[in-house]
Amino acid sequence: MNQIEQLQTIIDNGERIVFFTGAGVSTDSGIPDFRSTDGLYNQQYDYPPETIISRSFFDHDPEEFYRFYRDRMIYPEARPNTVHKFIAELEKTGRCLGVITQNIDGLHTDAGSKHVCELHGSILRNHCMRCGKFYPLSAITGSTGVPRCTCGGIIKPDVVLYEEPLDMQVSEDALDMITRADVLIVLGTSLVVYPAAGYIRYFRGDHLVLINRSSTPYDKNADLLIQTDFDQVFPKLTVR
Repeated sequence: MNQIEQLQTIIDNGERIVFFTGAGVSTDSGIPDFRSTDGLYNQQYDYPPETIISRSFFDHDPEEFYRFYRDRMIYPEARPNTVHKFIAELEKTGRCLGVITQNIDGLHTDAGSKHVCELHGSILRNHCMRCGKFYPLSAITGSTGVPRCTCGGIIKPDVVLYEEPLDMQVSEDALDMITRADVLIVLGTSLVVYPAAGYIRYFRGDHLVLINRSSTPYDKNADLLIQTDFDQVFPKLTVR
């Protein structure tokens, strides 16, 4: 039995499957991985990306933050790919508890997934820092400089910046999902960004599956390890 057949069998037999996804899942949708050769960490800017997307930088220089954010963090033309669609279809069977993601692109929701724990927030949600009014992504993409609310307050994206804590309720929901899972499938993440990566330690189910293009610190713990591109895996799987 090859690795794809093993994965199909694990999925077919799973009753409480949970997916944990990182930036690698969205690269086939045209969104660069932060740490890839062409990713944000290898681009040249006046400040390091980690500095620009920190809370202190946002508060100090929101105009420069938004110049970078619009240019490098938002990809409005991106559409769900085979992985996003597979997860959404599997959820419809009732055997997938949902997906936990480190991504902020909203593509799991776009694909139709209903139970999504967005650990680092989403570019699709934005709120005024003064009055709390909600704004869609178009309020950011359709403006220049620092986007402002009708009350005059700065509109901030609901993404977790460096120096900000994860949302407590989202974290609790993610941990609950992982502890209930009998199958955990980890996709496209280096598993080096904490605290999110540490959630894997709470899995006590039957099968831990890691699918990634490169190695991770958890490879030795995997029941099934597949190191290849997603387009070599998911088109060959069937939702039953």
